[in-house]
Amino acid sequence: MGFARACSVALVGVEGVVVEVQADLEPGVAAFTLVGLPDKSLVESRDRVRAAVVNSGAEWPQKKLTVGLSPASVPKSGSGFDLAVACAVLGAAGRIDPAAVADLVMIGELGLDGRVRPVRGILPAVLAAAEAGYRQVVVPEQTAGEAALVPGISVLGVRSLRQLIAVLGDEPVPDEPTADQGRPDATGAGLTVPGAGLGTGLALPVAGGGAHRPDLADVAGQHRARQALEVAAAGGHHLLLSGPPGAGKTMLAERLTGILPALSRQDSLEVTAVHSVAGILPPGEPLISRAPYCAPHHSATMQSLIGGGNGMPRPGAVSLAHRGILFLDEAPEFSGRALDALRQPLESGHVVVARAAGVVRLPARFLMVLAANPCPCGRHTLAGAGCECPPSAVRRYQARLSGPLLDRVDLRVEVEPVGRADLIGGGGRGESSAAVADRVREARERAAERLAGTPWSTNSEVPGHELRTRLVAAPGALAAAERDMERGILTARGLDRVLRVAWTVADLRAAGRPDASDIAVALELRTGIQRGVPLRAEAVR
Repeated sequence: MGFARACSVALVGVEGVVVEVQADLEPGVAAFTLVGLPDKSLVESRDRVRAAVVNSGAEWPQKKLTVGLSPASVPKSGSGFDLAVACAVLGAAGRIDPAAVADLVMIGELGLDGRVRPVRGILPAVLAAAEAGYRQVVVPEQTAGEAALVPGISVLGVRSLRQLIAVLGDEPVPDEPTADQGRPDATGAGLTVPGAGLGTGLALPVAGGGAHRPDLADVAGQHRARQALEVAAAGGHHLLLSGPPGAGKTMLAERLTGILPALSRQDSLEVTAVHSVAGILPPGEPLISRAPYCAPHHSATMQSLIGGGNGMPRPGAVSLAHRGILFLDEAPEFSGRALDALRQPLESGHVVVARAAGVVRLPARFLMVLAANPCPCGRHTLAGAGCECPPSAVRRYQARLSGPLLDRVDLRVEVEPVGRADLIGGGGRGESSAAVADRVREARERAAERLAGTPWSTNSEVPGHELRTRLVAAPGALAAAERDMERGILTARGLDRVLRVAWTVADLRAAGRPDASDIAVALELRTGIQRGVPLRAEAVR
């Protein structure tokens, strides 16, 4: 009787559980039994592993073979267990030393010829192994760079099972040929899900300088909207842009990524982990350093926005926009259920998706930008534009954005049509994204210094009780906000959000704390009621 064990990782959402792969050989009729709650793709590993072992020059044991995946109560899916199953079987058969694989975490799919093919979710799997105390992992060679992002982990990238057997047995490592130049390489197909990025409208900032990057200097006029974009980027505040078609709402939202600061190391790992699981990690870029931009179509279902799918839930658009921007163009055209499902992640920064296969917690701390027309035809606010929508249709259209959802939006800006002088004359063009990004970065640094030692990094994350007790505004600054609250214009949540925006405005002008003018700016951005406070960029510097 022979016994050996190896380790792999089962992914539940973007979190991993280390799984012990046990192989037991007993005398009897040759059979291969796989137990431990595997799914269909994992059950098929019996045939893949057998063919890969034989084609790698090793002998397949002609005995009764039982492979157990422990803990058996955790659902296991995917083909990433192939490598661990093969090594556990070879260890039980005596081909390799069982002690050599007992503490190794192995992740990878095996081809019938013995080649090791990459799988999705390498980064969260290696992170889970590191948290569990493991220090050595074996992954496909194509994903070794992604695995090496985890500190304190020794990574071995292999091309084939033959190479791994040689390394574990202290034998000469065979040289496996790579794909010929100019020939397509099918081994990397497992890293991406066809159409996943297109289905969510996901787009990442262009790397390098080969292509045009959207710049705020391209925007003509729109001083109020540009200021709202700067405040949103500096504090991580949600934004609603409303106005007639062609005013530049989408153009403004697309340029928001250009003024956001680069992701921190921890945020980069979180974003990369989500994209790796979703199968949309850019090839050749193991670490995402810029904030993602996700713009799903208004026909998107609630499952595609929040997360879900058959079996174990998969990340939705809100998770793919984690630490970045979720842009909902034509927001009233989204289904009411999908929009209202955004309420919980907007408050908590994560999504909990419950399905029959299990409960998954997915990260979802994003900056939401909504774009909406004033009515179905879009001309309701234009004088003399000939809007023929009856008042009841206008009310129904505007009511599609529910009050509880809008109460979670910090900034509401009316985007006015661009005049001829701004568009053709060029006199209304403002600063470039680089200049605005510098102010945003400095404002975020001030906020991070003030919030050092707390679990928050931006003003939008600070709870209301902290703003009312520890981080207080200047004496008398809240008088206008308190009056609006008494009149019913502001809710309790709205008052907290006004305070957060006021702190961001104060950070942009390098003030120690917000005063009455900062509160007035925040109230105007929140309610849309004119307060007589200029909102141009020079007003906050």
